[in-house]
Amino acid sequence: MNTFHISTTSSHLPRRTFLRGLGVSMGLPLLECMTPVFAKTVQHTTPKRMLVIANNLGVLPKNFFPTTAGRDYAPSPYLDILGELRNEFTVFSGLSHPGVTGGHSTDNCFLTAARGAFKAGFRNSISLDQFAAERLGQVTRFPTLNLGVNIGEKANRSLSWTRDGVLLPTEESAAAIFNRMFVQGDTEAVQRQLQRLRQRGSILDILNAEAGRFSRTLGNTDNVRLEQYLTSVREVEQRIQTAREWEQRPKPVANQPAPADINDSKRFFEKFELMLSIAQIAFESDSTRIVTLMVDALRTPVFSLPEQTATTETYHNLSHHGQNEEKLRQLEATDRQQMIILHKLIRNLAAKPEDGQRLLDRTMILYGSNLGDANIHDNTNLPILLAGGGLKHGQHLAFRRDANKPLCNLFVTMLQNLCIETDSFGSNAGTLNELKPG
Repeated sequence: MNTFHISTTSSHLPRRTFLRGLGVSMGLPLLECMTPVFAKTVQHTTPKRMLVIANNLGVLPKNFFPTTAGRDYAPSPYLDILGELRNEFTVFSGLSHPGVTGGHSTDNCFLTAARGAFKAGFRNSISLDQFAAERLGQVTRFPTLNLGVNIGEKANRSLSWTRDGVLLPTEESAAAIFNRMFVQGDTEAVQRQLQRLRQRGSILDILNAEAGRFSRTLGNTDNVRLEQYLTSVREVEQRIQTAREWEQRPKPVANQPAPADINDSKRFFEKFELMLSIAQIAFESDSTRIVTLMVDALRTPVFSLPEQTATTETYHNLSHHGQNEEKLRQLEATDRQQMIILHKLIRNLAAKPEDGQRLLDRTMILYGSNLGDANIHDNTNLPILLAGGGLKHGQHLAFRRDANKPLCNLFVTMLQNLCIETDSFGSNAGTLNELKPG
Protein backbone atom coordinates (compact mmCIF):
# COMPACT_ATOMS: atom_id res chain seq x y z
CA MET A 1 0.00 0.00 0.00
CA ASN A 2 1.19 3.48 -0.75
CA THR A 3 2.52 5.74 1.96
CA PHE A 4 0.33 8.81 2.50
CA HIS A 5 1.95 12.22 2.03
CA ILE A 6 0.93 15.03 4.31
CA SER A 7 1.51 18.64 3.40
CA THR A 8 2.77 20.71 6.33
CA THR A 9 2.76 24.17 4.88
CA SER A 10 2.88 25.90 8.22
CA SER A 11 5.90 24.06 9.62
CA HIS A 12 7.72 22.78 6.54
CA LEU A 13 10.76 24.66 5.24
CA PRO A 14 12.03 24.09 1.71
CA ARG A 15 15.46 22.49 1.41
CA ARG A 16 16.81 25.62 -0.32
CA THR A 17 16.42 27.89 2.69
CA PHE A 18 19.13 30.43 3.49
CA LEU A 19 20.23 32.48 6.45
CA ARG A 20 20.71 36.04 5.22
CA GLY A 21 22.54 38.75 7.12
CA LEU A 22 25.40 41.23 6.79
CA GLY A 23 25.44 40.61 3.06
CA VAL A 24 26.13 36.88 3.49
CA SER A 25 23.86 34.03 2.40
CA MET A 26 24.44 30.63 3.96
CA GLY A 27 22.55 27.49 3.03
CA LEU A 28 21.09 25.61 5.97
CA PRO A 29 21.88 21.91 6.49
CA LEU A 30 19.08 19.40 6.10
CA LEU A 31 16.91 19.87 9.17
CA GLU A 32 13.92 17.84 10.33
CA CYS A 33 11.62 20.83 9.81
CA MET A 34 12.55 20.76 6.10
CA THR A 35 10.97 17.36 5.57
CA PRO A 36 7.33 16.28 5.37
CA VAL A 37 5.63 14.82 8.42
CA PHE A 38 6.29 11.30 7.18
CA ALA A 39 9.91 11.90 6.20
CA LYS A 40 11.11 9.39 8.75
CA THR A 41 8.75 6.81 7.32
CA VAL A 42 10.43 3.73 5.93
CA GLN A 43 9.76 3.92 2.21
CA HIS A 44 8.62 0.51 1.08
CA THR A 45 5.56 -0.56 -0.85
CA THR A 46 4.85 -3.74 1.10
CA PRO A 47 3.29 -3.07 4.52
CA LYS A 48 4.95 -4.86 7.41
CA ARG A 49 3.00 -5.50 10.58
CA MET A 50 3.52 -6.69 14.15
CA LEU A 51 1.15 -8.12 16.77
CA VAL A 52 2.47 -8.78 20.28
CA ILE A 53 0.41 -10.93 22.67
CA ALA A 54 1.58 -11.27 26.27
CA ASN A 55 -0.07 -13.32 29.02
CA ASN A 56 1.43 -12.13 32.29
CA LEU A 57 1.13 -15.54 33.96
CA GLY A 58 2.69 -17.51 31.12
CA VAL A 59 2.14 -21.21 30.59
CA LEU A 60 3.23 -24.47 32.19
CA PRO A 61 6.87 -24.73 31.02
CA LYS A 62 7.11 -28.51 30.80
CA ASN A 63 4.16 -28.63 28.39
CA PHE A 64 5.36 -25.74 26.23
CA PHE A 65 9.07 -26.23 25.56
CA PRO A 66 10.24 -29.01 23.22
CA THR A 67 12.89 -31.35 24.60
CA THR A 68 14.86 -31.33 21.35
CA ALA A 69 16.11 -28.42 19.23
CA GLY A 70 16.56 -27.53 15.57
CA ARG A 71 14.26 -28.06 12.62
CA ASP A 72 13.54 -31.68 13.52
CA TYR A 73 12.43 -30.96 17.09
CA ALA A 74 9.75 -33.15 18.63
CA PRO A 75 6.76 -30.92 19.41
CA SER A 76 5.74 -30.45 23.03
CA PRO A 77 2.15 -31.20 24.10
CA TYR A 78 1.13 -27.56 23.58
CA LEU A 79 2.95 -27.11 20.28
CA ASP A 80 1.36 -30.31 19.03
CA ILE A 81 -1.90 -28.32 18.95
CA LEU A 82 -0.23 -26.10 16.32
CA GLY A 83 1.08 -29.14 14.48
CA GLU A 84 -0.28 -28.42 10.98
CA LEU A 85 1.19 -24.90 11.20
CA ARG A 86 4.65 -26.05 12.23
CA ASN A 87 6.40 -24.27 9.35
CA GLU A 88 4.61 -21.01 10.13
CA PHE A 89 6.28 -20.37 13.51
CA THR A 90 9.46 -20.66 15.55
CA VAL A 91 9.58 -21.53 19.23
CA PHE A 92 12.38 -20.26 21.48
CA SER A 93 13.84 -21.37 24.78
CA GLY A 94 16.57 -19.77 26.85
CA LEU A 95 15.48 -16.16 26.27
CA SER A 96 14.85 -13.48 28.91
CA HIS A 97 15.60 -9.88 29.81
CA PRO A 98 18.93 -9.71 31.69
CA GLY A 99 18.54 -8.18 35.13
CA VAL A 100 14.76 -7.86 34.85
CA THR A 101 13.46 -9.46 38.03
CA GLY A 102 10.52 -8.90 40.32
CA GLY A 103 8.01 -11.58 39.41
CA HIS A 104 4.61 -10.23 38.41
CA SER A 105 5.71 -6.60 38.28
CA THR A 106 7.82 -7.28 35.19
CA ASP A 107 4.85 -7.47 32.82
CA ASN A 108 5.27 -3.73 32.32
CA CYS A 109 8.82 -4.42 31.17
CA PHE A 110 8.09 -7.22 28.70
CA LEU A 111 8.50 -4.90 25.72
CA THR A 112 10.98 -2.48 27.32
CA ALA A 113 13.59 -4.68 29.10
CA ALA A 114 13.92 -1.94 31.74
CA ARG A 115 15.47 -3.15 34.98
CA GLY A 116 14.24 -2.48 38.50
CA ALA A 117 10.49 -2.65 37.95
CA PHE A 118 8.60 -0.89 40.73
CA LYS A 119 11.71 -0.22 42.80
CA ALA A 120 12.13 3.25 44.27
CA GLY A 121 12.87 5.72 41.51
CA PHE A 122 12.12 3.21 38.74
CA ARG A 123 11.34 4.74 35.37
CA ASN A 124 10.35 2.58 32.44
CA SER A 125 11.86 2.98 28.97
CA ILE A 126 10.30 3.00 25.52
CA SER A 127 8.51 -0.19 24.50
CA LEU A 128 9.12 -2.15 21.31
CA ASP A 129 5.85 -1.08 19.70
CA GLN A 130 6.39 2.63 20.37
CA PHE A 131 10.00 2.46 19.20
CA ALA A 132 8.80 0.89 15.95
CA ALA A 133 6.03 3.49 15.58
CA GLU A 134 8.54 6.32 15.99
CA ARG A 135 10.81 4.91 13.30
CA LEU A 136 8.05 4.02 10.85
CA GLY A 137 6.19 7.31 11.08
CA GLN A 138 2.41 7.58 10.96
CA VAL A 139 1.57 5.85 7.71
CA THR A 140 -1.81 4.69 9.06
CA ARG A 141 -4.63 6.41 10.91
CA PHE A 142 -3.43 4.92 14.21
CA PRO A 143 0.33 4.56 14.80
CA THR A 144 -0.40 1.69 17.22
CA LEU A 145 -3.31 0.03 18.99
CA ASN A 146 -2.81 -1.00 22.61
CA LEU A 147 -5.42 -3.61 23.55
CA GLY A 148 -6.15 -5.42 26.78
CA VAL A 149 -8.07 -8.30 28.33
CA ASN A 150 -9.20 -8.08 31.97
CA ILE A 151 -6.78 -5.26 32.80
CA GLY A 152 -7.08 -4.77 36.54
CA GLU A 153 -5.04 -1.60 37.00
CA LYS A 154 -5.20 0.50 33.85
CA ALA A 155 -3.18 3.28 35.42
CA ASN A 156 -0.34 0.92 36.32
CA ARG A 157 -0.32 -1.94 33.81
CA SER A 158 0.42 -1.84 30.08
CA LEU A 159 2.76 -3.23 27.43
CA SER A 160 3.15 0.20 25.79
CA TRP A 161 5.39 2.95 27.16
CA THR A 162 6.60 6.19 25.64
CA ARG A 163 10.21 7.28 25.28
CA ASP A 164 9.79 9.23 28.52
CA GLY A 165 8.57 6.15 30.36
CA VAL A 166 4.91 7.17 30.42
CA LEU A 167 2.30 4.40 30.42
CA LEU A 168 -0.07 4.26 27.45
CA PRO A 169 -3.37 2.82 28.72
CA THR A 170 -4.95 -0.22 27.16
CA GLU A 171 -8.31 -0.28 25.41
CA GLU A 172 -10.72 -3.11 26.26
CA SER A 173 -13.82 -1.99 24.38
CA ALA A 174 -13.92 -3.73 21.01
CA ALA A 175 -16.93 -1.63 20.02
CA ALA A 176 -15.12 1.65 20.79
CA ILE A 177 -12.08 0.62 18.74
CA PHE A 178 -14.28 -0.51 15.86
CA ASN A 179 -16.09 2.85 15.86
CA ARG A 180 -12.79 4.75 15.88
CA MET A 181 -11.66 2.76 12.86
CA PHE A 182 -14.82 2.83 10.75
CA VAL A 183 -17.50 5.25 11.97
CA GLN A 184 -17.15 8.63 10.28
CA GLY A 185 -18.35 11.52 12.43
CA ASP A 186 -20.72 14.08 10.99
CA THR A 187 -19.34 17.35 9.67
CA GLU A 188 -19.89 19.17 12.96
CA ALA A 189 -18.16 16.42 14.95
CA VAL A 190 -15.15 16.51 12.63
CA GLN A 191 -14.95 20.29 12.92
CA ARG A 192 -15.10 20.10 16.71
CA GLN A 193 -12.21 17.66 16.71
CA LEU A 194 -10.23 19.86 14.33
CA GLN A 195 -10.85 22.86 16.59
CA ARG A 196 -9.55 20.91 19.59
CA LEU A 197 -6.42 20.04 17.61
CA ARG A 198 -5.96 23.68 16.58
CA GLN A 199 -6.27 24.77 20.21
CA ARG A 200 -3.59 22.30 21.27
CA GLY A 201 -1.38 23.61 18.50
CA SER A 202 -1.83 27.21 19.57
CA ILE A 203 -0.89 26.36 23.15
CA LEU A 204 2.32 24.73 21.92
CA ASP A 205 3.06 27.77 19.73
CA ILE A 206 2.84 30.03 22.78
CA LEU A 207 4.98 27.65 24.80
CA ASN A 208 7.66 27.61 22.10
CA ALA A 209 7.73 31.41 21.91
CA GLU A 210 7.99 31.79 25.68
CA ALA A 211 10.69 29.14 25.90
CA GLY A 212 12.70 30.89 23.21
CA ARG A 213 12.74 34.11 25.21
CA PHE A 214 13.47 32.22 28.43
CA SER A 215 16.44 30.37 26.93
CA ARG A 216 18.41 33.62 26.62
CA THR A 217 18.66 33.77 30.43
CA LEU A 218 19.95 30.21 30.88
CA GLY A 219 23.38 28.65 31.08
CA ASN A 220 24.65 26.00 28.69
CA THR A 221 23.51 22.97 30.73
CA ASP A 222 20.00 24.28 31.22
CA ASN A 223 19.79 25.28 27.58
CA VAL A 224 20.64 21.70 26.55
CA ARG A 225 17.86 20.42 28.81
CA LEU A 226 15.43 23.01 27.51
CA GLU A 227 16.26 22.08 23.92
CA GLN A 228 15.55 18.42 24.70
CA TYR A 229 12.19 19.47 26.10
CA LEU A 230 11.43 21.65 23.08
CA THR A 231 12.32 18.74 20.81
CA SER A 232 9.56 16.77 22.52
CA VAL A 233 7.20 19.71 22.01
CA ARG A 234 8.05 19.81 18.29
CA GLU A 235 7.30 16.09 18.03
CA VAL A 236 3.90 16.70 19.62
CA GLU A 237 3.26 19.53 17.16
CA GLN A 238 4.09 17.20 14.32
CA ARG A 239 1.69 14.55 15.63
CA ILE A 240 -1.06 17.17 15.96
CA GLN A 241 -0.54 18.22 12.36
CA THR A 242 -0.70 14.59 11.28
CA ALA A 243 -3.88 14.08 13.30
CA ARG A 244 -5.47 17.07 11.58
CA GLU A 245 -4.81 15.54 8.18
CA TRP A 246 -6.13 12.11 9.16
CA GLU A 247 -9.23 13.66 10.73
CA GLN A 248 -10.20 14.99 7.30
CA ARG A 249 -9.64 11.73 5.44
CA PRO A 250 -12.62 9.40 4.97
CA LYS A 251 -12.48 6.25 7.06
CA PRO A 252 -12.54 2.81 5.44
CA VAL A 253 -15.86 1.02 5.04
CA ALA A 254 -16.38 -1.94 7.36
CA ASN A 255 -17.50 -5.18 5.77
CA GLN A 256 -19.03 -6.45 9.01
CA PRO A 257 -21.20 -5.07 11.82
CA ALA A 258 -19.70 -3.55 14.95
CA PRO A 259 -18.93 -6.15 17.64
CA ALA A 260 -20.67 -6.23 21.00
CA ASP A 261 -18.45 -5.76 24.03
CA ILE A 262 -17.96 -8.56 26.52
CA ASN A 263 -17.90 -7.07 30.01
CA ASP A 264 -17.94 -10.27 32.05
CA SER A 265 -14.34 -11.03 33.14
CA LYS A 266 -15.27 -14.68 33.58
CA ARG A 267 -15.65 -14.99 29.80
CA PHE A 268 -11.89 -14.81 29.53
CA PHE A 269 -11.40 -16.78 26.32
CA GLU A 270 -14.24 -15.03 24.50
CA LYS A 271 -12.72 -11.64 25.36
CA PHE A 272 -9.31 -12.88 24.22
CA GLU A 273 -10.66 -13.97 20.84
CA LEU A 274 -12.67 -10.78 20.42
CA MET A 275 -9.62 -8.56 20.87
CA LEU A 276 -7.61 -10.69 18.44
CA SER A 277 -10.40 -10.30 15.89
CA ILE A 278 -10.18 -6.52 16.35
CA ALA A 279 -6.42 -6.72 15.72
CA GLN A 280 -7.04 -8.68 12.52
CA ILE A 281 -9.66 -6.19 11.32
CA ALA A 282 -7.24 -3.35 12.02
CA PHE A 283 -4.58 -5.03 9.89
CA GLU A 284 -6.97 -5.91 7.06
CA SER A 285 -8.22 -2.32 6.84
CA ASP A 286 -4.66 -0.98 7.27
CA SER A 287 -5.90 1.16 10.16
CA THR A 288 -2.66 0.36 11.97
CA ARG A 289 0.35 -1.89 11.50
CA ILE A 290 1.35 -2.36 15.14
CA VAL A 291 -0.87 -3.91 17.82
CA THR A 292 -0.13 -5.00 21.38
CA LEU A 293 -2.45 -7.15 23.48
CA MET A 294 -1.87 -7.53 27.21
CA VAL A 295 -3.75 -10.51 28.64
CA ASP A 296 -3.95 -9.70 32.34
CA ALA A 297 -4.28 -13.19 33.75
CA LEU A 298 -3.04 -11.87 37.09
CA ARG A 299 -6.31 -9.96 37.57
CA THR A 300 -8.61 -12.54 35.98
CA PRO A 301 -11.14 -13.96 38.46
CA VAL A 302 -12.65 -17.42 38.42
CA PHE A 303 -13.34 -17.99 34.72
CA SER A 304 -15.07 -20.39 32.37
CA LEU A 305 -13.09 -23.24 30.82
CA PRO A 306 -13.83 -24.40 27.26
CA GLU A 307 -16.25 -27.11 28.36
CA GLN A 308 -18.25 -24.36 30.13
CA THR A 309 -17.20 -25.47 33.61
CA ALA A 310 -15.71 -22.81 35.85
CA THR A 311 -12.28 -22.89 37.46
CA THR A 312 -12.23 -23.48 41.17
CA GLU A 313 -9.93 -20.50 41.81
CA THR A 314 -8.72 -17.29 40.22
CA TYR A 315 -6.14 -17.52 37.43
CA HIS A 316 -3.45 -16.20 39.78
CA ASN A 317 -4.17 -18.74 42.47
CA LEU A 318 -4.13 -21.53 39.90
CA SER A 319 -0.70 -20.37 38.70
CA HIS A 320 0.70 -20.99 42.19
CA HIS A 321 -0.19 -24.62 41.87
CA GLY A 322 2.49 -26.14 44.12
CA GLN A 323 2.13 -29.30 41.97
CA ASN A 324 -1.49 -29.70 43.07
CA GLU A 325 -3.03 -32.06 40.52
CA GLU A 326 -6.39 -30.32 40.23
CA LYS A 327 -4.81 -26.89 39.73
CA LEU A 328 -2.42 -28.33 37.15
CA ARG A 329 -5.34 -29.92 35.30
CA GLN A 330 -7.18 -26.60 35.09
CA LEU A 331 -4.03 -24.72 34.07
CA GLU A 332 -3.30 -27.22 31.31
CA ALA A 333 -6.85 -26.84 29.99
CA THR A 334 -6.38 -23.06 30.06
CA ASP A 335 -3.04 -23.20 28.25
CA ARG A 336 -4.39 -25.57 25.64
CA GLN A 337 -7.28 -23.27 24.88
CA GLN A 338 -4.87 -20.40 24.35
CA MET A 339 -2.91 -22.53 21.89
CA ILE A 340 -6.18 -23.30 20.08
CA ILE A 341 -6.91 -19.57 19.86
CA LEU A 342 -3.38 -18.91 18.60
CA HIS A 343 -3.81 -21.67 16.00
CA LYS A 344 -7.01 -20.03 14.78
CA LEU A 345 -5.33 -16.61 14.53
CA ILE A 346 -2.36 -17.89 12.52
CA ARG A 347 -4.62 -19.90 10.23
CA ASN A 348 -6.94 -16.91 9.65
CA LEU A 349 -4.07 -14.61 8.70
CA ALA A 350 -2.64 -17.29 6.42
CA ALA A 351 -5.99 -17.51 4.62
CA LYS A 352 -6.28 -13.76 4.02
CA PRO A 353 -4.82 -12.60 0.68
CA GLU A 354 -3.31 -9.14 0.27
CA ASP A 355 -1.90 -8.01 -3.06
CA GLY A 356 -1.02 -11.56 -4.07
CA GLN A 357 0.53 -12.46 -0.71
CA ARG A 358 -0.80 -13.87 2.53
CA LEU A 359 -1.56 -11.42 5.32
CA LEU A 360 0.45 -13.73 7.60
CA ASP A 361 3.60 -13.25 5.53
CA ARG A 362 3.37 -9.52 6.20
CA THR A 363 2.47 -9.88 9.89
CA MET A 364 4.69 -11.02 12.75
CA ILE A 365 2.81 -12.54 15.69
CA LEU A 366 4.79 -12.69 18.93
CA TYR A 367 3.26 -14.71 21.75
CA GLY A 368 4.99 -14.79 25.11
CA SER A 369 5.17 -13.84 28.75
CA ASN A 370 7.30 -11.99 31.29
CA LEU A 371 7.23 -15.11 33.50
CA GLY A 372 9.04 -18.34 32.70
CA ASP A 373 7.39 -20.11 35.62
CA ALA A 374 4.62 -18.27 37.44
CA ASN A 375 4.55 -20.88 40.21
CA ILE A 376 7.89 -19.59 41.52
CA HIS A 377 7.87 -16.05 40.03
CA ASP A 378 10.76 -16.93 37.72
CA ASN A 379 11.60 -14.30 35.10
CA THR A 380 14.02 -16.46 33.09
CA ASN A 381 13.49 -18.98 30.27
CA LEU A 382 10.46 -17.14 28.97
CA PRO A 383 7.96 -18.96 26.74
CA ILE A 384 8.31 -17.23 23.36
CA LEU A 385 6.78 -18.10 20.00
CA LEU A 386 7.01 -16.04 16.81
CA ALA A 387 4.86 -16.70 13.74
CA GLY A 388 4.57 -15.16 10.28
CA GLY A 389 6.35 -12.12 8.92
CA GLY A 390 7.95 -13.99 6.03
CA LEU A 391 10.70 -15.25 8.34
CA LYS A 392 12.41 -18.65 8.29
CA HIS A 393 10.29 -20.75 10.62
CA GLY A 394 9.73 -24.39 11.44
CA GLN A 395 12.41 -24.59 14.14
CA HIS A 396 13.10 -24.61 17.85
CA LEU A 397 15.90 -22.15 18.65
CA ALA A 398 17.21 -23.37 21.98
CA PHE A 399 19.67 -21.30 24.04
CA ARG A 400 21.23 -21.97 27.40
CA ARG A 401 18.75 -22.27 30.25
CA ASP A 402 21.39 -21.26 32.80
CA ALA A 403 22.67 -18.25 30.83
CA ASN A 404 19.86 -16.91 28.70
CA LYS A 405 20.27 -14.85 25.57
CA PRO A 406 18.60 -11.41 25.69
CA LEU A 407 15.05 -11.44 24.41
CA CYS A 408 15.89 -8.08 22.85
CA ASN A 409 18.07 -9.94 20.32
CA LEU A 410 14.78 -11.19 18.91
CA PHE A 411 13.24 -7.73 19.20
CA VAL A 412 16.00 -6.22 17.05
CA THR A 413 15.48 -8.91 14.42
CA MET A 414 11.76 -8.09 14.45
CA LEU A 415 12.48 -4.38 14.05
CA GLN A 416 14.75 -5.11 11.12
CA ASN A 417 12.01 -7.24 9.58
CA LEU A 418 9.79 -4.15 9.78
CA CYS A 419 12.41 -2.48 7.55
CA ILE A 420 13.66 -0.35 10.45
CA GLU A 421 17.38 0.29 10.27
CA THR A 422 18.64 -0.41 13.78
CA ASP A 423 21.00 -2.81 15.48
CA SER A 424 20.14 -1.78 19.01
CA PHE A 425 17.15 -1.98 21.31
CA GLY A 426 16.92 -2.45 25.07
CA SER A 427 19.45 -4.97 26.34
CA ASN A 428 20.22 -6.69 23.06
CA ALA A 429 23.67 -8.10 22.38
CA GLY A 430 23.13 -9.00 18.75
CA THR A 431 20.32 -10.39 16.62
CA LEU A 432 18.80 -13.77 15.83
CA ASN A 433 19.91 -14.17 12.25
CA GLU A 434 18.68 -17.76 12.29
CA LEU A 435 15.24 -16.33 11.47
CA LYS A 436 16.26 -14.40 8.40
CA PRO A 437 15.38 -15.99 5.06
CA GLY A 438 18.45 -17.31 3.27
